[in-house]
Amino acid sequence: MKKPKRWLFVSVSAAFLLVGIFYVVKIYGFNLQHPIGKEIDNLNGVAVYYNGPVSNVSGRHLTADGYNLGLKYQCVEFVKRYYYEHYQHKMPNSYGHAKDFFDGQIQDGQFNTQRALYQYTNPSQSKPMPGDLLIFDGHPSNIYGHVAIISNVAENEIEIIQQNPGKQGKSRKRIPLLQQSDKWQIDNGRILGWLRKKEKEPP
Repeated sequence: MKKPKRWLFVSVSAAFLLVGIFYVVKIYGFNLQHPIGKEIDNLNGVAVYYNGPVSNVSGRHLTADGYNLGLKYQCVEFVKRYYYEHYQHKMPNSYGHAKDFFDGQIQDGQFNTQRALYQYTNPSQSKPMPGDLLIFDGHPSNIYGHVAIISNVAENEIEIIQQNPGKQGKSRKRIPLLQQSDKWQIDNGRILGWLRKKEKEPP
């Protein structure tokens, strides 16, 4: 009788241990330095939060007036929160995956009415600017795409700030910038283009 009791004790202990490990992974995402929801960076005072695994979702983030910022702490939530807090900008269409921010039917430099922003293709006649919203297409391991904000532009590269780059990803990343003839190209095959808020929008 002693062996079955001992086996039961070991089994129950192992089950509790596995449950504990599951919750630690859920909260910290295998990165014990950053629990999910911890601020890890910011742009102009708008925080970037750690999200652990790219698929993690911690609920929907709505503003006090009901505007949808997106799912916490996905990439979309950060860029929309940044535009809302820094530019006081609301998108007419506040839903959609990251890649959906870019409308392939719109020509370079034309107004994207769904996002109330000007849209530029990659490559474009307009050089990227700090504050532009950068859209990446999807790929087999992430069909929803990705979106970030251009935080700095140099002569031959840009810097982006992003939320939810993955458990080991970094909030800042540099990407080469090329000038070919009269066009500017951000040297990454997944970049569809960028969106920009101008001081005066069309009626």
